[in-house]
Amino acid sequence: MAKLSKRQQVIEKINKETEGPLSPEEALKKLKSAKKCKFDETVEVSFKLGVNSKLNDQQVRSTVSLPGGTGKEVRVAVVAKGEKLNEAKQAGADVYGAEDLIAKIGDGFLEFDKLVATPDTMAMLSKMGKILGPKGLMPNPKDGTVTVDVGKAVKELKAGKVSFRTEKDGGVVQMGIGKLSFEDSRLLKNLSVVFEQIQKVKPASVKGIYIKSVYLSSTMGPGLKLDISKIETSQHA
Repeated sequence: MAKLSKRQQVIEKINKETEGPLSPEEALKKLKSAKKCKFDETVEVSFKLGVNSKLNDQQVRSTVSLPGGTGKEVRVAVVAKGEKLNEAKQAGADVYGAEDLIAKIGDGFLEFDKLVATPDTMAMLSKMGKILGPKGLMPNPKDGTVTVDVGKAVKELKAGKVSFRTEKDGGVVQMGIGKLSFEDSRLLKNLSVVFEQIQKVKPASVKGIYIKSVYLSSTMGPGLKLDISKIETSQHA
């Protein structure tokens, strides 16, 4: 039998000691006690939803602004024309352009995390679908990344606005809500607003239990089941 690493031993110990769902505060304490990596791990939340994500009317997709930020520097690119390019520059966009930027993307340039586009450039940008689509970088009105308000979109993305959607199979939604080095209060605020937004976008056609389970994990740590009622309590605290 292979010998467990120190990290695996800590995770196994936590899993054995954990009985039943935890409050967010308890889960964070355990995740931080399990930290053995030199890098700053990302804290992730994963929702198992009672939806059939293969049905169009049960797709769960939205955005949420994390008040505590993500702990990650987000590189934002903007495809726009005329005065909108100056607006993008003033808002802090990392890359911006029109036909020139689209051509650059066609040549393989993907050094950005989010792409914002104005509606009048989408016809040109749609040709890049095979490149941007698989990377999850194609602008979409539902994510607020196709907009005439370029400056606002750039600032929100830089400040911690994230998008989420159900995975193709299993009705799972997962996203990062910050770094393990964050103060607990910062992570709890982020968790609360995500939980609230998940509730708000419940599809009308979904019957029965909508949020079946919620897990909190870190990049190299254990996955811990949360007590959903405790998330609601922290949300309204």
